[in-house]
Amino acid sequence: MRLTVLTENTAGGKFLAEHGLSYLIEIDEEKILFDAGHSDVFLQNAKQLGINIQTEVKKVVLSHGHWDHGNGLEHLNGQTLITHPASFAKRYRKSDHSPVGLSISKQQLENSFKLNETKSPFQISKNLFFLGEIPRTNDFESQTTPFELEDGSDDFIMDDSALVAIQDNRLIIITGCSHSGICNICEQAKLVTGVSAINVVIGGFHLKFQNKQTKQTIAYFKQNNIDTLLPSHCTDLPALSLFHKEFKIQQVKTGMVFDF
Repeated sequence: MRLTVLTENTAGGKFLAEHGLSYLIEIDEEKILFDAGHSDVFLQNAKQLGINIQTEVKKVVLSHGHWDHGNGLEHLNGQTLITHPASFAKRYRKSDHSPVGLSISKQQLENSFKLNETKSPFQISKNLFFLGEIPRTNDFESQTTPFELEDGSDDFIMDDSALVAIQDNRLIIITGCSHSGICNICEQAKLVTGVSAINVVIGGFHLKFQNKQTKQTIAYFKQNNIDTLLPSHCTDLPALSLFHKEFKIQQVKTGMVFDF
């Protein structure tokens, strides 16, 4: 499996960067786009790599309905779009009620894509799965939220999902933001695939501090003997520094290509 970083918070080489995430996944002789950042940066970086997303990609997955993962979808059309039905909710920051949801409406996306909304896990190709709605099963992730819905109620981003690939009977887990908790995501990946061994976890872990959640996440990864950890995007420096200390991680940058 090959994963190409099209959008990331950190620029690599001559590639552009923005606050957002977009990965191109090549598996089972298919190219699947996972998230699209918030502008056309993913297309510009793909072009530098000799990739034409519009013509080469037939399936797009949106991990959840936040602007920095989905607004770039306005630059595509004609593909199948797989996402949770709650991705189109109007949502805001509690601190100042500023919008954090998609700026493109569900109707616009229905006009541009073949929309596949599912809360349930969905098999995208022979070895790649959309995890659907992630059960919040442990006591240290997704306990509070800085977001609210239009009616003022707490928004725990129930649409937050991820992908899992099976390779050599081990899992490669690809996450957008992990609002549902990266450990919860890993457990859902095991449940969906029936495979317990995890080889790689890459994407936004949504860890900000060297606090209980970050430390318990590190303990979980150690317990599961995960070979490769690549936290990025919404994983802030205090947490990243702790991951580097414990796992000697490398920084994920735009334009990087990982062959797993």
